[in-house]
Amino acid sequence: MGHYDRLFEPLKIGPVTIPNRIVRSPHGTGLGGEELIAYHEARARGGVGMSTIEATSVHPSAPGRLRLWDDSCLKFLEQISSRIRPTGMKLLLQAYHPGAGHAEAAGMPEHWSASAIPNPMAGVVPIAMTQTMIDDTVAAFAAAARRCRDAGLDGVDIHASSGYLIHEFLSPALNQREDRYGGSDANRMRFLLEVIEAVRAEVGGSEFAVGVRLPNEDYVPGGLTAEQNAHIAQRVAPLVDYVSLHMGAYWRFHKLIAPADDPLGVEMDANARITPNLGSPVMVVGRIMTLDHALHIVDSGAADMVSMVRALIADPELVNKARYGNENRIRPCIGTNMGCVGQLMTKGRLSCAVNATASREAELPFDPKDRAATSKQILVAGGGPAGLEFARTAALRGHHVTLHEASQRLGGQVAMAASAPHRKDLGAIVHWLAEEVDTLGVQIRLNAPVDAEGVLHDKPDLLVVATGTMPRDDGFQLSTPGVPVPGFDLPHVHSSWDLFGYGRPPQFRGPAVVYDDTGSFEAISVADVLLEAGLAVTLVSRFDGIGANLPFPPVTAGAARERLYSGDFEFIGGHYLREITPQHVEIGVLFTDRVRQLEAGFVVFVGYNQPNRELAEALQDSGVAVELIGDVRGRNSIMSAIHAGAHLGRQV
Repeated sequence: MGHYDRLFEPLKIGPVTIPNRIVRSPHGTGLGGEELIAYHEARARGGVGMSTIEATSVHPSAPGRLRLWDDSCLKFLEQISSRIRPTGMKLLLQAYHPGAGHAEAAGMPEHWSASAIPNPMAGVVPIAMTQTMIDDTVAAFAAAARRCRDAGLDGVDIHASSGYLIHEFLSPALNQREDRYGGSDANRMRFLLEVIEAVRAEVGGSEFAVGVRLPNEDYVPGGLTAEQNAHIAQRVAPLVDYVSLHMGAYWRFHKLIAPADDPLGVEMDANARITPNLGSPVMVVGRIMTLDHALHIVDSGAADMVSMVRALIADPELVNKARYGNENRIRPCIGTNMGCVGQLMTKGRLSCAVNATASREAELPFDPKDRAATSKQILVAGGGPAGLEFARTAALRGHHVTLHEASQRLGGQVAMAASAPHRKDLGAIVHWLAEEVDTLGVQIRLNAPVDAEGVLHDKPDLLVVATGTMPRDDGFQLSTPGVPVPGFDLPHVHSSWDLFGYGRPPQFRGPAVVYDDTGSFEAISVADVLLEAGLAVTLVSRFDGIGANLPFPPVTAGAARERLYSGDFEFIGGHYLREITPQHVEIGVLFTDRVRQLEAGFVVFVGYNQPNRELAEALQDSGVAVELIGDVRGRNSIMSAIHAGAHLGRQV
């Protein structure tokens, strides 16, 4: 028997049998048409047992990309179901109404909810639904389920979690009604039970599964606890073919998509108070990143299905790689949320920090399938994520690659960042890339800086410069670009590199002031180090929020923000550095007379680094073909570094 055989046992969910226990719960993508089909098809070919298309509104009061409330949706649903069916993966769709949570835009209808309580994402005071509105919405859920069945899908997932409409009825904090839909537990469950009954009446007797997603702990102050949700689940489970559990709502957004700050399996403690003796199969989610973890969950009886959404965004072939004994070749998710939900919420389209092909499956295979017309001798300077990803991709296409790293270890600034508290997961991608390039025969040279003389001697067909950046030592800050910060050269002033073991060893003496000029995660990690060292920390930033330049801070920095404020920590936004003295830091608000003085025995400046472009500049007129990728181009992002390496590796 294989190690993961238990995960590959089929499971009946009502009238539908799924081929294995690795599933994908619904999540937004920002995709449509062929792009959305190709996205799901890639995971289906990769061996996933069941996938659920993202939450789709059932009613015109909450319009969306796909209109489940009329037959115009049938053409697309028929297309995607017919494309997925030959793979063996079962395909469902999540039907929902966002309630007070749908986006506000010109021409949009009024918001509906259980009560006149705004959703924090939309900020609109909704209309408390009348009986006619409730009846109309219940009927719309049933009609949406029928359309899913008629289009050839295998089931429907009723969304009763995440702070959306049904959840708004269930929650004692969000439901303040005084009619038969409010007050008691039974009354607050009435709307959900009516929806399930109507859906069952509409699609009953057919080979079509009906499931429900319920909250396990919603973190709405005064809302549903795990114990209350256990009562709801016990009432609902006999009426459906499976129960899917999910944590969070928009009052604590990062719990909906737990970042690397949270422990693996973050939802399992809450689930354990709900799942015993439910009877129906149970699906769980929440930072389940490896097949070994999924196997433990199924083996222990904690759940019947394990959803691995982000792990399968990072590597759509995860299931088949494990099935055939190639689990070491699975590209790991690193849990930053910066590529997936971060890009979705800021750019309107899902991506992935470590997989440059995520959401681009219609145009790009996960790994390049073509061979280069001419095999080139390529020299890569720099063993960070950009250089490693390029080396891997180029080697897959038949190029002969030699990679030089100036230090004694691969990984670049990602390896440095992974040494910070709560950031260990970051290191998984560079460890994986290092093993990949070794397996593919890339020649690795450590402690081997590259200079122009060596390049001219070796005469490679291409030099790829991925040499990254270094902290500046000239006191530059963006607020006053022509005036260095006075006192920047004092001995108690450090860069983040010093704290992470790549510079001057720090002598901690509090209180500490951290200045954040970039709005990235770097200043957060610095504060974590200082707090763990026992110092009081004040984080000052030219931005108004912590991690302000991260994609969608509520999910990328929300957990870190809570952690920092739980310690001896203060944040001051909207200020710049005026001066550093041996005992103080003077800060001010640009273009005003406001000045403050903070006591500081230890100062860390997190600013824009200097790109290491000397090698490329020295070879400008040499005739050597040179390409720059990664942070050396002036960026500061693991996502842009990996994507640049993947793109160039597919082009050369």
